[in-house]
Amino acid sequence: MGKPVQLSSATVAIVAASGYAADPLAVGRATARLQEQGCRVKNFYDAESKFQRFGGTDEARIAQLHQAAADPEVDIVLALRGGYGLSRLLPRIDLAALSASGKLFVGHSDFTALQMAMLAHDGAISFAGPMICDDFSREDPSDYTLGDFWRCVSGKTHAVALAPAEQPEADLSGVLWGGNLTMLTHLIGTPFLPHVRNGILFIEDVNEHPYRVERMLLQLLHAGLLEQKAIVFGDFSAYRLFDYDNGYDFEAMLAYLRKTLSVPIFTGLPFGHIRDKATLVIGSHARLQSDGRNAALTMSGYPGLSARRSAGA
Repeated sequence: MGKPVQLSSATVAIVAASGYAADPLAVGRATARLQEQGCRVKNFYDAESKFQRFGGTDEARIAQLHQAAADPEVDIVLALRGGYGLSRLLPRIDLAALSASGKLFVGHSDFTALQMAMLAHDGAISFAGPMICDDFSREDPSDYTLGDFWRCVSGKTHAVALAPAEQPEADLSGVLWGGNLTMLTHLIGTPFLPHVRNGILFIEDVNEHPYRVERMLLQLLHAGLLEQKAIVFGDFSAYRLFDYDNGYDFEAMLAYLRKTLSVPIFTGLPFGHIRDKATLVIGSHARLQSDGRNAALTMSGYPGLSARRSAGA
């Protein structure tokens, strides 16, 4: 089952706020792995109650989130998977209760919608990181992904190195926000997207052609949402180029954006729909430092597991 990471004694709640587990053995493998890492697991997801493409009816999935937030034993609320489904729930989720619970809400992809809604509602911090499927349920889990996750949630500061590349020289700070680009664009014009100014925006996506990535970023620009200190690109993969593109590829798209946008663009953030992903603290204070090739993002000022234990939660 891979090398265990013995770093936590947290109680982890599994919630299916979006899709269901396609592999019926996934939750069992993930539960065993979390237990190996010293965790207690409380599973609020019922595989027998899946509904259409979702991990339950809308009512059941909302109930999972509320029950996990209300459970005094739970430290971490971990998303089962992404896919689609949170958009249907946002108006009915008690965001104040989730934020007040002090739980560490963790996930990415479709989970971005909930994370942005919590940040917009009252500045609540959450964690863009691994999910049950497939990060914890893989037969060969990534030591980097799981190790980085536990280091992040167990500490008070967390640093992530970007892959070496030609980068702008910088030393800048701001609120870290973002996630899945499609979900961010989807939330424009709703009360569930925070209006962060002079922050550090990180983005990722999968199966999106470079022109669609460009189009979504231009939509954010025209909506007045790119008044940021920096945009940091995570992984954008699994798209196909065609003869019709005539040389328009991801690098061409980046070159256009760098000429068009006034905000510096960085690449190489190890985050997205990939096996080896970092954990990022949404809503934290972040500092981005770059010497023109090597860059790192450092997050601080966030409540992790140590803060919960100090508070007696």
